[in-house]
Amino acid sequence: MPTAFGDRLASVFDASGRLCLGIDPHAHLLASWGLPDTADGAREFGLRAVDAAAASVGIVKPQVAFFERFGSAGYAALESVLSAARAASLLVIADVKRGEIGSSMLGYASAWLTPGSPLEADAVTLNPYLGVGALIETFETAQRNHKGAFVLAATSNPEATVLQKSAAPDGRSVASSIVADVGAWNAQNAVGGRASIGIVAGATLDLNVFGIDTTTAADPVLPVLAPGFGFQGARVEDASSIFGRLSPGVIVSESRSILSAGPVDIARTAAQRATEVRESFV
Repeated sequence: MPTAFGDRLASVFDASGRLCLGIDPHAHLLASWGLPDTADGAREFGLRAVDAAAASVGIVKPQVAFFERFGSAGYAALESVLSAARAASLLVIADVKRGEIGSSMLGYASAWLTPGSPLEADAVTLNPYLGVGALIETFETAQRNHKGAFVLAATSNPEATVLQKSAAPDGRSVASSIVADVGAWNAQNAVGGRASIGIVAGATLDLNVFGIDTTTAADPVLPVLAPGFGFQGARVEDASSIFGRLSPGVIVSESRSILSAGPVDIARTAAQRATEVRESFV
């Protein structure tokens, strides 16, 4: 019987640790790797990153925007990278940040969370600012297909601060309300002790200032996709103080700090960083 995403994530934590390698073929990174700023360059970049991750990292996160910029050829390149990552038994989080309503959102869910789809991933990132309720069918699609999702809650971009800290109708901050809505859905629908629907929360933030309670453990364990480590300045040694009792579900997401090592050194750098992350969560 297929295993729920939350349980698969826990198995990856046990086997490979919590490091997630972002696959972000920025134009400047393609140039530094000696690759053209084309769909073919993005494909080669992504495949090399997958090969580097396969030896020591359990999770990868392709940033779809950097493939989408090449149009249909970029999506074909992304499909190759997603397929290679699945073949390498990596857990794949597609960083798509989709957020829609009704049948439009269901279309996105079908594209990214349906087994056998050319864009199949293990989980996606979602934008809740059309309302968390508009994402429920996506949550259900994920659950039905043993997939996951990560809902943006507290992000590091300064433009979002006022909105995410502002008061929701229930009196909590918007960020806190999103976390509460996701937690309520998990409490009713999660299989076992691990949830399959998580949140995105930046590691460079004081989450308590955003109204997110880090002093209470989530039940079931809440997956937390945490960008901001490495290049953006957050230290993995501080993860337990940043996330408090949400730490059991934290995924340490890093991209440029590893990708900047270049094609020759990326595998060594990823392995070293994976060890550092694992030791920080012992």
